[in-house]
Amino acid sequence: MGPLLAAPAVGTLLIVKNYTGDRLNFGLAREQARAEGIPVEMVVVGDDSAFTVLKKAGRRGLCGTVLIHKVAGALAEAGVGLEEIANRVSVVAKAMGTLGVSLSSCSVPGSRPTFELSADEVELGLGIHGEAGVLRIKMATADEIVAHMLNHMTDSSNVSHVPVQSGSSVVLMVNNLGGLSYLELGIIADAAVRFLEGRGVKIARALVGTFMSALEMPGVSLTLLLVDEPLLKLIDAETTAAAWPNVAKVSVTGRKRSRAAPAEPPEAPDGTAAGGATSKQMVRVLERVCTTLLGLEEQLNALDRAAGDGDCGTTHSRAARAIQGWLKESPPPASPAQLLSKLSLLLLEKMGGSSGALYGLFLTAAAQPLKAKTDLAAWSAAMDAGLEAMQKYGKAAPGDRTMLDSLWAAGQELQAWKSPGANLLPVLTKAVKNAEAAAEATKNMEAGAGRASYISSARLDQPDPGAVAAAAILRAILEVLQSQGA
Repeated sequence: MGPLLAAPAVGTLLIVKNYTGDRLNFGLAREQARAEGIPVEMVVVGDDSAFTVLKKAGRRGLCGTVLIHKVAGALAEAGVGLEEIANRVSVVAKAMGTLGVSLSSCSVPGSRPTFELSADEVELGLGIHGEAGVLRIKMATADEIVAHMLNHMTDSSNVSHVPVQSGSSVVLMVNNLGGLSYLELGIIADAAVRFLEGRGVKIARALVGTFMSALEMPGVSLTLLLVDEPLLKLIDAETTAAAWPNVAKVSVTGRKRSRAAPAEPPEAPDGTAAGGATSKQMVRVLERVCTTLLGLEEQLNALDRAAGDGDCGTTHSRAARAIQGWLKESPPPASPAQLLSKLSLLLLEKMGGSSGALYGLFLTAAAQPLKAKTDLAAWSAAMDAGLEAMQKYGKAAPGDRTMLDSLWAAGQELQAWKSPGANLLPVLTKAVKNAEAAAEATKNMEAGAGRASYISSARLDQPDPGAVAAAAILRAILEVLQSQGA
């Protein structure tokens, strides 16, 4: 996630890299701030030039996001208003592209590598979280790899290309993905400058260093930003940011080259603790959900290694342990709305990742209809509200191979609760069966949202771990209610 650029007199600008987790967390923050009357604008940056065909999830946010921060900061320092800053940096974001290459994946703590390469291969077009790229090519010289990258980035048949032509003026950013030496960065930078100048492109500035890393990944990304003089002045504007390189404010083209120096959520209202049967039932439901998720940890991690960073089970187990700890401290609130709100805050703080943000959004939205009523119709409306929030900020839809598939299938069946005389268990039983069937069906789907959407569908032959987890949670709830004769 990117930092916030704030000016109290005019509001806050959120600069967000186009990843599901980033959009979800900042989207939630934006909604919370707006609810408090705080002016907030949000700019989502997608500068990935890897994909020749645009994915539904859009272009990933990569190192070019750093340039957007720089431009936005310079505009803010100059006293430009919030809305104008958002509009101007949105235009700038469309005039750049980034492409990465690496010798191997990074080492996500507690997980296996998300992809493996032979000694004579490099991965092209990979992301900053260790996810696999779009192309695997044979090892070559720095000049050849750089030429391959820049040709791909500027190829007009590539839907995510940068329209660089002879005579164009660009800012070149050479970014260390974590495991390269300054010597290697310099070799790459030199190759990039020579290649672009050979095409008649003017290098207005060259920024070389570690701007956006992926742990210790032994790779590099190249960013090209088309610039004119007004934009270049914003790039050159003075800053006290310690990691920003102190480069000469003159064009690289036409002079001797030198390497640049490397460079708590608001509390929900407390509810009264209920000591009656309803409160005890809530505790039993939550305990069963936690036990279920802890038992699925390894299975979910194994499923996630095929499509993500292999931590889905670990993330859900972390949430389960947090809920267990919370239940030991005090009874849950009596009010269902307050219970969901408390769980939302707990998962946002303790669960982490896209899953934590998704569950947080779902529970925050689902709590709203339950403030007035808690009958079956209200619970169905709560499901609808949660699903709407997940789709709004997660950009997922039914059929996109996400946890939404399970929840959506259940939510459609729960519409029956809105009919007079509806019964709890028969409807819920059918909803859970539909959710489990939907989770199983995700193994035949092509991912349309989330990190898995960047992986070849040929490699996705197992059910989506998020969908499996969501269905398991619903099954746990049903089993407790059945055992209590609800």
